[in-house]
Amino acid sequence: MIQDYKDLFSLKGKRALVTGGAQGLGLAIAEAFCAAGAVVTVADINAGAAAEAAKALRAEGAEAYALACDVSREKQVARMIQDAANAMGGLEIVVANAGVSERAPTEEMTLDQWNKVIDIDLKGVFLCDREAGRYMLAHGGGSIVNMSSIIGMVGNTTGNANYAAAKGGVSSMTKVMAVEWAKKGVRVNAIAPGQTATKLIEGLMEESPETRKYFEAHIPMGRLGKPRETAAAAVFLASDASSFVTGQTIPVDGGITIAF
Repeated sequence: MIQDYKDLFSLKGKRALVTGGAQGLGLAIAEAFCAAGAVVTVADINAGAAAEAAKALRAEGAEAYALACDVSREKQVARMIQDAANAMGGLEIVVANAGVSERAPTEEMTLDQWNKVIDIDLKGVFLCDREAGRYMLAHGGGSIVNMSSIIGMVGNTTGNANYAAAKGGVSSMTKVMAVEWAKKGVRVNAIAPGQTATKLIEGLMEESPETRKYFEAHIPMGRLGKPRETAAAAVFLASDASSFVTGQTIPVDGGITIAF
């Protein structure tokens, strides 16, 4: 009998938390999780935006909640994990997606710019993973999905020393946590998106058509990624379809990392 493989990708009965979930890739992931059957909590530093995102998900028939959290704040992250678990009745999936960018050439980059990105994009992921891991280790396991970037893998952009350090750190940290928790029922993986057509990137390209030309010329597939393509990878890593996958960073980049 042929196995019904679509069940492997189902998130029915799972409870998921997505940080930075009010917009961009985070919102796309929250939408994809809801479509796959999960209950979702959207967490964001902007409480109003999180509430609006959760409201929109509920309007589509999903069960969704909202929380405010600054992921660079240890106590806020610990409270977020517990509040999400209390609201949903459990927590099996956490996506550490929240991030920022502060670009400047290295010789001009200030320590404030460096610290801001490291605090949110690296320390924030560590705090989310640590607290999620503590919860999952005590409650039967789960899947953690971190948001890395191809910028942490290749040096094909300028002004991103802080971002590259943070995202490279996320991928390395993902491996260590995956090994530590592999026999304890907690999987940890990461996604490394390439240039993706979020509202922010689309806005930049509208202001500068040359930016679009540059991106498309350097992406082997000749186009930007779609948010749903990154979201689909998140569903895979959160679901039983990836039950033998841990410690990996999966590029979703149109081929940049193999061609650069």
